[in-house]
Amino acid sequence: MNRYKDFADLVDRMAADAPERSALLACDATGAPQTITWGELAARVHARAAELATRGSLCEAILADGTPACVVEIFAAVRAGLQVALLDPMLPNQVALPLLQAVDADCVWASDTARASALEEQLAPNAAPAFGAHAVLFFTSGTTSQSKPVVLTDESLMSSAFNGSSLMPLTPDDTLLCVLPLSHVFGFVCGLLWGLSCGATVALGRGLRHITDDFALFNPTTVSVVPKLLQLLAARRAFGNNLKLVLVGAADCTDALLDAVRTHGIRVSLGYGLTETSSGVALSTGDDFHAMTICPEDTVMIGEDGEILVDAPTCLMQGYYRDPDKTAAAVRDGVLHTGDQGFLDNEGRLHVVGRLKDVIVLRNGTKVFLPEYEAALAGALGEGDIAAVLHEGTLVLVCGLLAHERTDRELLDALEPAMAGYPPGSRILRISRLGHALPRTAAGDVERWKIQEELG
Repeated sequence: MNRYKDFADLVDRMAADAPERSALLACDATGAPQTITWGELAARVHARAAELATRGSLCEAILADGTPACVVEIFAAVRAGLQVALLDPMLPNQVALPLLQAVDADCVWASDTARASALEEQLAPNAAPAFGAHAVLFFTSGTTSQSKPVVLTDESLMSSAFNGSSLMPLTPDDTLLCVLPLSHVFGFVCGLLWGLSCGATVALGRGLRHITDDFALFNPTTVSVVPKLLQLLAARRAFGNNLKLVLVGAADCTDALLDAVRTHGIRVSLGYGLTETSSGVALSTGDDFHAMTICPEDTVMIGEDGEILVDAPTCLMQGYYRDPDKTAAAVRDGVLHTGDQGFLDNEGRLHVVGRLKDVIVLRNGTKVFLPEYEAALAGALGEGDIAAVLHEGTLVLVCGLLAHERTDRELLDALEPAMAGYPPGSRILRISRLGHALPRTAAGDVERWKIQEELG
């Protein structure tokens, strides 16, 4: 298994060793598959890096749409010495702009050049980038106002790809279908770098609308997904004829769904990782989905309160961008305090139990920060005895003793203004009334486990 120092090392060595080997597959304007060899990819990266080096920019924000041009831009911008920040291209401009400003971006790349220009016109960084060359920034997958820019490097990302490949290697005969957003570290490492670093071909998908067509067109052997996407693929039976390995990450997944996929003769592995660790920390490599082998360059310990602690010297973040206090709270003596709860079994494999912090992780990987979220709900309703809980995969507003009698429809309508700033997948869709005050601790905190028991 080859180990690559950084993006430039990956591109240059692969182009030198196997210039005619397929690196990327994509669809051209007519929908026909297009092959990009390592020699072609390297040439495009080198040419674009030379252009960027003459512009005088310091930090480029990339609206990472997963196209070949986007992949070239990421590799080229890092090679040119820019600080790079990857953003979800689906974010509206009014949501994206504060994120760009938060990382001192002074230029923007997007497939839609008019959009890139419109965003650039509003950028006026007050300071030079805090990290510069080799820094690659991802935003944590929380709700918008709680997203934090995490500073990784192309070195740490390549180390993460090597870690995962050591446990689950691919071959040049494999095709990895990239269907997850490159703005999410799981999608970037496990949907792109994993395949490229193993010499496999990476097929760049065209988004959820084309997911069935992409499986039929590219006929992948491997894919990385979140549980919600896996559920969709299983329902459509859209795995194709050659699929032999599915890596599931970013959120918990039911055993019933995993077993259903396995009945098709497909190997299924669960992954555990964080943005702060450049993605993967552990992968399930055996029959037990939830018993995960620790990546070779990481060490996992369990704190006295059951918290998962990770020592990942080659993959750990540089910190939260311009936020030393949050960085110091998360990383102590070089060890990341994850906020997740788990245990190590007798064979040293990691089992993840849940979250210690007040965060709900949805099936699509979105994290909902409950204190902020519930404050927004309470403000919209003018009610304090409410809580948001995850029940049967859906966010439910649980009401205790309300001061105002309103129907469920009236409550949902009242929530609409507060929910407008949240992604559609993290909005309240159902109301549950307990008929009594919410159970709380002596300190006044909601006892969510009691609510879950009552909901059944």
